[in-house]
Amino acid sequence: MINSKLERILQKVQKPGRYVGGELNSVVKEKSEVEVRFAFCFPDTYEIGMSHLGIKILYSLFNEKPYIWCERVFAPWIDMEAEMQKNGLPLYALESGDPVRDFDFIGFTLQYELSYTNILQMLKLAGVPVLAKDRKELFNIVVGGGPCACNPEPIADFFDLFFLGDGEEVDLEVIELYRKCRKAGASKEEFLREAAKIEGVYVPSLYDVVYNADGTVQRYIPKDGAPEKIRKRNCMDLDAMYFPESFVVPNIDVVFDRATVEVLRGCIRGCRFCQAGFLYRPFREKSVETLSRQARSLCETTGYDEVSLSSLSTTDHTKLFELLDELHTWTEDSKVSVTLPSLRVDKFSVELTEKIKSIRKGGLTFAPEAGTQRMRDVINKNVTEEELKKTVSIAFNNGWEHIKLYFMIGLPTETDEDVTGITELGHKVVDWYYEAENRRKGRPVSVTASAAAFVPKPFTPFQWFGQDTIETLEHKQKLLKSTVRNRKLTVNYHGAETSFLEAVFARGDRRLSAVLLEAHRRGLHFDGWGDCFDFDAWMRIFADLGVDPAFYANRTRSFDEVFPWDHLDYGIRKEFLIEECKRAYRAETTPNCAEKCSGCGAACFGGGICIAKRN
Repeated sequence: MINSKLERILQKVQKPGRYVGGELNSVVKEKSEVEVRFAFCFPDTYEIGMSHLGIKILYSLFNEKPYIWCERVFAPWIDMEAEMQKNGLPLYALESGDPVRDFDFIGFTLQYELSYTNILQMLKLAGVPVLAKDRKELFNIVVGGGPCACNPEPIADFFDLFFLGDGEEVDLEVIELYRKCRKAGASKEEFLREAAKIEGVYVPSLYDVVYNADGTVQRYIPKDGAPEKIRKRNCMDLDAMYFPESFVVPNIDVVFDRATVEVLRGCIRGCRFCQAGFLYRPFREKSVETLSRQARSLCETTGYDEVSLSSLSTTDHTKLFELLDELHTWTEDSKVSVTLPSLRVDKFSVELTEKIKSIRKGGLTFAPEAGTQRMRDVINKNVTEEELKKTVSIAFNNGWEHIKLYFMIGLPTETDEDVTGITELGHKVVDWYYEAENRRKGRPVSVTASAAAFVPKPFTPFQWFGQDTIETLEHKQKLLKSTVRNRKLTVNYHGAETSFLEAVFARGDRRLSAVLLEAHRRGLHFDGWGDCFDFDAWMRIFADLGVDPAFYANRTRSFDEVFPWDHLDYGIRKEFLIEECKRAYRAETTPNCAEKCSGCGAACFGGGICIAKRN
């Protein structure tokens, strides 16, 4: 809803479509008819947020309840932010245009550690106290969920509660509790104590932290009846789980502008660097019938002519070919193309290329992750060079000539030889193109190798590993560039400085809230964007506050150290992760979950592949 002040401002900013709302399928309700208002905040730009599947699912789920009105809020870009502050316009929700400070819940999705300062900036723009202790009333309850909630300690001072795991059930339970508490005249403290009793809810104010003399965590002390460990929530039956029949269709181009269907949750693979692969265990998949129905509904209600089958590893769906055949019964007549995300090297086949002919021949993406077999064994990638050759040869023989390969540098035990193995493998892929007999003659091949700096994350076998220093990472990046000897191979890499800061907050503790607060006071935000990131300013803040960032990012930790996230239970046994870490140092692989159960602990949830393999 655009008022005159906003209309004048929008004439002065780039991409005003980010800020106007009114999109197809957006939900507008009568304020007098709802009891709870939920501002769903994505701490990045409209284009990033509107590409995210999680916000689409929960937005529709909340709005199906007649007593809840959920609205969307995105971080305004620098130009819009400046105009808002200049004109006294507070951060507002897109559906109603009402200030965020008018909402009962202010919820943030926590996808990326470098968005933390954006959260604080959005609260400031909304006129809402940044620190949880300064929000006294049962109102403006600030909540968070998503992958970064697995270690929310660096932002614990700003949030009232966190949702751990799948949000489809636990979020609504907390909202229902809020309704009851407000009707009963309960205080905020009483509400939070009751919320802490719900499985999957973490209330940081109910826990005191004791530190050792060396700065490591000694223990967490729960208060007021809070549980010693907070267990994540899992939705085990994905067919019965809520999924929307329509999405809000953006007004402007966004990063992923298409219908997206979630195929499965979890992953069978056990790659030791991959946090998502452990956080979302156990592996659960939707039926072919459910997926086809959901995909068709989304295309009909949004007008999209492209549907993406999204998951951590879509080609691991046990009935993938049957699914593609079922989709083909209506997508061809509807002129809808089906796309798959990053493909498994060991799952690409001639049969699969036949099934996905509707994919535009722009390019294919594979993730070998490491350039040498030793390094792939360390990370438990379970992919060989021969499998990669077979895969890209199939692609080349079926009309593709653009291949993108994802790698990481800075992995545990990595040597310079492992680093140069990345470019060597890239050169081999170029050569394999010219060995392909049925390639499209006269067309040049293009291979891109993108190397991200490895960031050790909680709840992975590498959570004990100290990240490479910036100097070491930069040395490896230069080594990559210097070993490219063919113009058909392009090597890209991610900045070492942003990866360092990401590691600080990924493995950080509650004392980092003070660092984030000072960064906010000094105007730092949009740290994930290169044109806004100021590494030197961050280093000055650490120095001024007497905090050593290397203590969090670069320090290798002992197996008996208490982590800042050890009081959170994601179903993965720490003993299993320790054994996996030891196997990594020995370059020993572990079978995937479909081949053999390794006893990670996810069977405690009573479903998914953990139980299916036993029956």
